[in-house]
Amino acid sequence: MPTDEIKKFSLDKIRNIGIIAHIDAGKTTTTERILYYTGKTYKIGDIDEGTTQMDWMEQEKERGITIQSAATTCFWPLSEEREYLPETHRINIIDTPGHVDFTAEVERSLRVLDGAVVVFDGKMGVEPQSETVWHQADKYNVPRICFINKMDGLGARLENNRKSIQERLGVEPIPLNIPIGEENNFQGVIDLVSEKALYYKDEKGEKITYGDIPEEYKEKVKEYRQKLVEAAADKDDSLMEKYFAGESLTIEELKKGLRKVVLQDTNKRVLILCGSSLKNKGVQPLLDAVIDYLPSPLDVPYIKGLNPKTGVEETRKVSENEKFCALAFKIQMDPIVKMKLTYFRIYSGKVTRGMDVYNASKQDKERMGRILLMHAAHQEEVQELGAGEIGAVAGLKQTTTGNTLCDLSSPIVLESIEFPDPVISVAIEPKTKVDQEKLGNALHRLSEEDPTFKIKYNEETAQTTIAGMGELHLDILVDRMKREFKVEADVGRPQVAFRETIQKSIESEGKYIRQSGGKGQYGHCLLRLEPKARGEGFEFVNAVRGGSIPQEFIGSVEKGVRNALDSGVLAGYPSTDFKATLFDGSYHDVDSSDIAFQIAGAMALKDGLRRASPVILEPIMKVGVTTPEDFMGDVIGDLNSKRGQIQGMDQIGNARLVTALVPLSEMFGYATNLRSLTQGRASYTMEPSHYQETPRNVQEKIIGEKQEGDTRK
Repeated sequence: MPTDEIKKFSLDKIRNIGIIAHIDAGKTTTTERILYYTGKTYKIGDIDEGTTQMDWMEQEKERGITIQSAATTCFWPLSEEREYLPETHRINIIDTPGHVDFTAEVERSLRVLDGAVVVFDGKMGVEPQSETVWHQADKYNVPRICFINKMDGLGARLENNRKSIQERLGVEPIPLNIPIGEENNFQGVIDLVSEKALYYKDEKGEKITYGDIPEEYKEKVKEYRQKLVEAAADKDDSLMEKYFAGESLTIEELKKGLRKVVLQDTNKRVLILCGSSLKNKGVQPLLDAVIDYLPSPLDVPYIKGLNPKTGVEETRKVSENEKFCALAFKIQMDPIVKMKLTYFRIYSGKVTRGMDVYNASKQDKERMGRILLMHAAHQEEVQELGAGEIGAVAGLKQTTTGNTLCDLSSPIVLESIEFPDPVISVAIEPKTKVDQEKLGNALHRLSEEDPTFKIKYNEETAQTTIAGMGELHLDILVDRMKREFKVEADVGRPQVAFRETIQKSIESEGKYIRQSGGKGQYGHCLLRLEPKARGEGFEFVNAVRGGSIPQEFIGSVEKGVRNALDSGVLAGYPSTDFKATLFDGSYHDVDSSDIAFQIAGAMALKDGLRRASPVILEPIMKVGVTTPEDFMGDVIGDLNSKRGQIQGMDQIGNARLVTALVPLSEMFGYATNLRSLTQGRASYTMEPSHYQETPRNVQEKIIGEKQEGDTRK
């Protein structure tokens, strides 16, 4: 498609969608078929062969998994010659990872997308990570449709998937089509809107034959279509009147009502389709549904943000006539020229190459270099992009994930993106002095790309620690250091990211006084520490009245307190989940300073933590084990021995899904253990759930191991 034709698409003919799912449900396979049928590619990529367009990283090709979200642009529908039709729409797609270690990629993608396609494995239904991505979409109120994939697989049933979605996701699933044939006999689908049967006659699924509904499916079609009509009529008064009058709804009226269901009932009802992406069946109806039912940029609420000068909330309309406003949602190193690429979503106005913009989050000016449309790792340069579009820009210096880019004359700060804290860490040391010089640069670049990748340097031990979302996450990052940055390093054993907190309220004092003959140092503050619920984090409150501490030193106390949070009093782990209220103190007209009050704040916090019944918190993981029935007892017994709490046992096809909450510290090496228990026939997923207090004996062990490790260092 020629670049200069892209601007022909009005906002109502643009769709910004994400493909989200549990690992191995078929996201990337589905996306590859979408690219083929929309004319973006001329060959269908294969994950096993490492030839997919969207999984372009070497690590993705080798492991057969998606690690980074990848963006692309395609067009639908097209003529048989792959040319534009009057009704052609532009679809911007982000294909996201399914593995929980890369959840940040899903989070930041959903933050900027208008709609989503949720892919399910037809044999498995709703799996643990399916729930996670579903709730992430709920968080950003993203309208979605579902695609039940792998309908040709053994045990795949549409009705089982409907029940699974209803029971585990709490929404009513409404089929748009139903399968013709089951498992190996899966031939095509029946479109319930047009009441036509679609048969796929060639290997690539391009030749579709439309026919009448087979006699044995007519009763089922009647039943399911009635539910479609009722759902459509429920969202439109005029359609409801026709429905109660016994009149039939036209196809256009039915689509109009169902579109309202998707846009307005996101958390109540969902439209579902079925097919088999690998066998090239059912993908074109999915594309039609994306156009017919998922929102355009005009269908989503206008973006709101704060004016950084006044603090007043402002709104930006989706129009190129508005002032420019965009959110930077992803940083990535260009694999070819090694230049930083910043992905952004434009909410209002337009941006042109060479234009100066304002980073309202950093209060700094940036110049827009090459503006790009991305196709995974490939780039297409354009001169401008407008409201409702997603693109990338090369060469921004200060901008990071979650920053707002806007017009210099009309600043606004949009809500940023929140990411979960890391749960696992490892020590890393360069092998040679040359590697030491390279390591700092590599870590900085990778942390810019990945907000869940954290780096900590201990000056006392001269040791660097890196933290992430799981063993696979850190393994990939270390591998990237070696390949992309040519850094050779030794990596220690994985360590759990413990936390510390308090159990009771306490008042504490910090007083720092130093006299050295000339001007001294004086800082004095009183804090009240109060526990908060798990997961609520730390909060600092200023309750000083009467000027006992001058206003210019309030921030100094807070800075000192926050710096002291990094090292708890029991085993040196970060402290969290409590409130620190600064309520009193004193100062000296001459000797008080910023550094004195920082030190006083840190002293007060440490004193309070010691006396507030501190405890160690450990990360608890939500574990899902899919196992044959024969091994279920062994799996449950093993999880119980790991201090696991069994949450449920569900039937998934011919297997059982055991879900449990298990401390992360007990899960190292679980993959090998599970293979041994089940003769290699079980699989598992694991994702962070929450933090909870460790039992007394475990806490004593953690403190002992930490002290022993510090002694060795």
